[in-house]
Amino acid sequence: SIYEMFGNECCLSTGEVIKVIGFKINKLIASICENNEVSQFSAKVELPLNFPGLYKVVADKTPYVSIEEITRKVSIGTTRFGHPCFYSPEDIKLANLTIKHGEQITFNSVEEVNGMMAVNCGVVRNNQSHSFTLPLSQEGKFYECEDDQIYTLKEIAEWKIPKCRNRIVKLSNTLHTWDSSNPLPENFDGCLILTPVYEVQAVMKFRKDIVHILSDLDVEVKDITDCYDISSFLQPLSLEDVFERTSKEFPMVAEIMEGPSGSQKPYNLLHTGKEIIIYKKYQATRVLASEIRSDSPKRHFLIPLSYKGKFKRRPREFPTAYDLDIARSEKEQLHVVATKAFDSPHKELFSVSVGDQFLVQQCQTSEVLYEGRKKVIDVLACEQILSDTYKKVLLPMYMEGGFVEVIHDKKQYQLSEICKEFRLPFNVKVSVRDLSVQEDVLAAVPGLQFEEEITDSYLLISSNSNPVESWEIPVYRLNMSVHLLSKDVQTVVPAATKTTVEEISEEQYYMVRRYENQTLHPPPRPPKKPT
Repeated sequence: SIYEMFGNECCLSTGEVIKVIGFKINKLIASICENNEVSQFSAKVELPLNFPGLYKVVADKTPYVSIEEITRKVSIGTTRFGHPCFYSPEDIKLANLTIKHGEQITFNSVEEVNGMMAVNCGVVRNNQSHSFTLPLSQEGKFYECEDDQIYTLKEIAEWKIPKCRNRIVKLSNTLHTWDSSNPLPENFDGCLILTPVYEVQAVMKFRKDIVHILSDLDVEVKDITDCYDISSFLQPLSLEDVFERTSKEFPMVAEIMEGPSGSQKPYNLLHTGKEIIIYKKYQATRVLASEIRSDSPKRHFLIPLSYKGKFKRRPREFPTAYDLDIARSEKEQLHVVATKAFDSPHKELFSVSVGDQFLVQQCQTSEVLYEGRKKVIDVLACEQILSDTYKKVLLPMYMEGGFVEVIHDKKQYQLSEICKEFRLPFNVKVSVRDLSVQEDVLAAVPGLQFEEEITDSYLLISSNSNPVESWEIPVYRLNMSVHLLSKDVQTVVPAATKTTVEEISEEQYYMVRRYENQTLHPPPRPPKKPT
């Protein structure tokens, strides 16, 4: 049987031995869903895994009948996606704990406990986590819990579609303007039933790349696992697989089986067949930045703290007095100009006109008369700048106006200085480009907003043939597979470590912000008008 996949012709000869290393969803067939059923007017459309948009997963109404069935059909793993949640309509009595009916059970990992396979689980009660195990033999009805997270189609395909089942998703954010090439109806915001189309991932005896075979290829095969030495095949590893190795296993030499796409260094050096040294795994800090522009789509970047360019400040915009209070700092007094008028309903508080200038002082409380009754509300104390003097005024914290910062600081800053001295978000433009790189992608951007510092997972690598410099590569945004080589490895990391400004897609931007903010408490909402 001869077929072509991704532009490569592959021949499966009679008698050829193939080691299947995995199954992967290649694409999705989508139908518009009404009342959890395919709409009779819906045509089936093919969606690639990189189809834009963010989606919410609709909980499957069909129960699982045992823990064993869940482990067989649902992805459970150590990554952030691999912790599905279920509930039982009946109490589950364990030796030292009773799981109440309807209680959310998080499945964390599958492992052997006292000679039996079991699932490590957890429930949260009164903000305290309780851990326990459920044997695979545990029977009953187990239903999926509602999931309030948002996902890309690729994430859903990899983690959120159980084997032998379809998945209903609801479009949460299209991220892109609709055009005629979009297979979904214009302004569509409903539910889709996703049916996966699988491909088989395999390795062959005399090939060093991974072979992708569509599951509907008409070829007969025979299982010879029990009578063949499978150790003679290569073992492909993703970057996530490498990252999950213990620290003492590093450094290691690996050969790339599938390289990433991209013309930027080091991605253009990571081609199939190249040998690399992977020195270590670690967490590194990046600054998440977005292009300042009124129209969309904006460009988004992850900037390493080692970036050698310099920045000048750009004015920030503040929609409310509450935002002024958040932005003020001890380092310097915040000077703003009003861009929107505001008439105060209280004579004790100031009415703002367009063009009024203020120096922001502090948050305090003030007594106001409201419908004949005295009320205490939060206010922002400011000094209004007049032609030859200053006037103390109070602005209600709930005030919806508009302010633009007046910049007096002409200094040029390194990125690390900004992160140390100022509170993010912070607006800047590149004043001196990074001369250590051939092309500084940030230099052409008219304005940037530094949104937050994030921590992400990286591997430190270099070329095995010429290890004069090392590179940081992201674990979760680089689609690449390697196999390990039994070779002597240079343990000394090259003195020159290169980091790059990484431009990320709109979907990746939302994912990065989502994971970073999971551990943070949301800021308090601005006060409302007194009632």
